Amino acid sequence: MYYLGLDIGSSSVKVALVHAETGKSLGLVQEPQTEMSMLAVKNGWAEQNPEDWWKHVCAGIKRLKSEHQVADSDIKGIGISYQMHGLVLLDSDGKVLRNSIIWCDSRAVGIGQKAFEEIGEERCTSQLLNSPSNFTASKLKWVKENEPDIFTQVHKFMLPGDYIAYRLTGTMNTTVSGLTEGIFWDFKQEAIAEMLMDHYGFDGSKVPDIVPTFSEQCTVSQKGASESGMAMGTPILYRAGDQPNNALSLNVFNPGEVAATGGTSGVIYAVTDSLSVKESARVNNFAHVTYQPGKTLRIGKLLCINGAGIQFRWLLNNLDVASYEEMNTLAASVPVGSDGVCIIPFGNGAERMLNNKDIGTRMLNINLNNHGKAHLCRAALEGIAFSFVYGMEILKSDGSAVNLMRAGNDNLFRSEIFSNTVATLIGHDIEIYNTTGAIGAARAADLHKGDFEVFGKRIMENDYVMTYKPEKNKEAYQKGYEVWKNELEIILKTT
Repeated sequence: MYYLGLDIGSSSVKVALVHAETGKSLGLVQEPQTEMSMLAVKNGWAEQNPEDWWKHVCAGIKRLKSEHQVADSDIKGIGISYQMHGLVLLDSDGKVLRNSIIWCDSRAVGIGQKAFEEIGEERCTSQLLNSPSNFTASKLKWVKENEPDIFTQVHKFMLPGDYIAYRLTGTMNTTVSGLTEGIFWDFKQEAIAEMLMDHYGFDGSKVPDIVPTFSEQCTVSQKGASESGMAMGTPILYRAGDQPNNALSLNVFNPGEVAATGGTSGVIYAVTDSLSVKESARVNNFAHVTYQPGKTLRIGKLLCINGAGIQFRWLLNNLDVASYEEMNTLAASVPVGSDGVCIIPFGNGAERMLNNKDIGTRMLNINLNNHGKAHLCRAALEGIAFSFVYGMEILKSDGSAVNLMRAGNDNLFRSEIFSNTVATLIGHDIEIYNTTGAIGAARAADLHKGDFEVFGKRIMENDYVMTYKPEKNKEAYQKGYEVWKNELEIILKTT
């Protein structure tokens, strides 16, 4: 028997199959095999048609079943991961009213900032744990103000994962974790955030029914079965946004544990058991997958680093080098600290952790007689690593303890220089696992049974790759970081 995992991203949909008894990954497909398109009618806007997600989900399920000769009756449950913060609007017949306004759309920034000022920082941080910012609630307010004809037809608002669950089952529901990522949840009252709903003029009837994250949330309908290739009656047993799900995929559930990703951008996600918020302008706070109102307090503190892997890719495209492997070899020929060369890697737009400043990429302290592309390669890896360490300092100032970091075996964490630098400077191990969000979601379908210990063992047995341990002699790393941090702070003061 098997579990199926869906990961609804903005660039593709991934579908995974795992063995129900062992958690072993048996297959993973991506649809479409090229990147999904986005619609940007205006600068800063980003929309996608939810019907496209559904089309790719159906194609991926059928392809996976065909490639692995799996009958629909062999799949005993479904887990769903999805791109966070998106807005999907349905009318009373379940029809999509407009394109989804997805996570990277910035049209509602001003609406969220105005609400933050009018509601008040203290109330927002103590009850919402965030500014309303550009999250789902603010996007819904934008629709109310700018598309009133559509807003009056709204029966339920949904997140992307809620919509896919609806298409499979015909049931409109959501989770507390999902509502927190849209800033619809009041942590103090442990209920729907009435103060924000009232401020934005939303009717509570538009909120879908709430179901537990790990539970039989709904079952595949006859229509969902005929379109997707799943068996009618197959339960959806888990649902979460991509970053909480990534932490789950890495077995990060407890205070002091941190999940990290290092792709085009970077994310650090630290789990705490505290509602204390000091850095609401730089850190987002959401209910982790194990949060249960009145029972279990687990908050995921999320810090995003826009200028991460994109910096290394830019160098690859602009230096006379053939591959990342060659860049890593060049970087290894230069000592820790890059002989004083610094790269400030924030050239991918405004950085929330820098208080939304857009300072660009800076290449500093280059001596044209002594430094070459090997120094640039090492300085880039170190600069990105230093930005992760800087982010960890922000998380610690926000009350997060750090005992262990776990990361996927993706772009940056494959680099020994990058990972050793981070591990040494934070003073903790970095465990590397070869997994994906779709695989994690598939395995999480078994967690409705509540056995998290078995879940963790399956991740270790199936996915563990290696551990980077802090270097005993960290003096050179510390000196390099202090030089980099000093250069950054000079820039921040003058920007």
